Amino acid sequence: MTRLHDLYAEQGQSPWLDNLRRGWIASGELQRWIDRGVRGLTSNPTIFAKAMMETSDYDRDLASMLGGGATVDDAYWRLVTADIEQALGLLAPVHTGSGGLDGYVSVEVSPALAHDEAGTVEAARQLHDSIAAPNLYVKVPATMEGVAAIETLVGEGRSINVTLIFSRQRYGEVMEAYLRGLERLAAADPSASLAGVSSVASFFVSRVDVEIDRRLDALGTPEAANLRGRAAVAQAQLAYGQFRQVFSGPRWEALAARGARLQRPLWASTSTKNPAYPDTLYVDTLIGPDTVNTLPDNTLAAFEDHGTLARTVDADPDAAGAVFTQLDELGISIEAVAQQLETEGVHAFAKSFDEVLATLAERSEGLRS
Repeated sequence: MTRLHDLYAEQGQSPWLDNLRRGWIASGELQRWIDRGVRGLTSNPTIFAKAMMETSDYDRDLASMLGGGATVDDAYWRLVTADIEQALGLLAPVHTGSGGLDGYVSVEVSPALAHDEAGTVEAARQLHDSIAAPNLYVKVPATMEGVAAIETLVGEGRSINVTLIFSRQRYGEVMEAYLRGLERLAAADPSASLAGVSSVASFFVSRVDVEIDRRLDALGTPEAANLRGRAAVAQAQLAYGQFRQVFSGPRWEALAARGARLQRPLWASTSTKNPAYPDTLYVDTLIGPDTVNTLPDNTLAAFEDHGTLARTVDADPDAAGAVFTQLDELGISIEAVAQQLETEGVHAFAKSFDEVLATLAERSEGLRS
């Protein structure tokens, strides 16, 4: 047993891996992580861009696909799908053994669709239908258009990982979309179980500190300096309180009686960006039941070595609230920060997507010659 096993067994938090490379599948590295206690996997366009641009692992399949007449865009999605399907197979025992709680693998719709509700719905349908695995999550960004798409997709019985959540206000809208989707699904067939639908809400953490710390530094006061490195954890801890409140009471109980699953909060962007902060800062402070933390491999290794094993996510909600009172007093708006980070996040994924397509197109010329 490892500390990752203990995190789940003792604290009810599921550690997931936020990375995927074809070489890890072939070498057994991904299976070793699963054996050490990893219970799920997330990916995004940046992860796939790095994997495809920094290795030659995909060249043989790329050449075969292009030789068969595939476009570069089609080849990219076929390469991604192949990796996702293999990861799904490796995590299928976790999914079965947990009764459908864990063992999920996430793949994201094209970032070009972030502000296209209809396009997002159609792309998510295509991914679900083409991969057709019970432990697949399709990732949909929590833009305004994405939130609307979530209700439609959940209402069709599709499992969704909602990504790029940066504020409690947007998080509330995401949870509401999930509940409305479940209610639509329940109304469509009053006798059907809702247990086949699952969702997580990916609340981004460390990027919040990066931006708020920048604004605090610009103020240059002792009061501002005292808040550095505290906003991201405080916001996530307050979001956990929202989660507990929303998923309780008569409305939720009626859905739970039909087999509905909690939409667990998933702490994302949990690697420490500031080297002055502890390397497990965004893990140790956000531990609690019915949560997921998806970590890059280096952060997983750090937590496995010296992470905390204690319930911390709701240890002091009053202190978390006080951080935002002080930020308000200093004129720092979390909603303004969240909108900036959402825009930057969508742009970063779109940039990675464009770069990997350009790289594959360049390689295709070499592979054809």
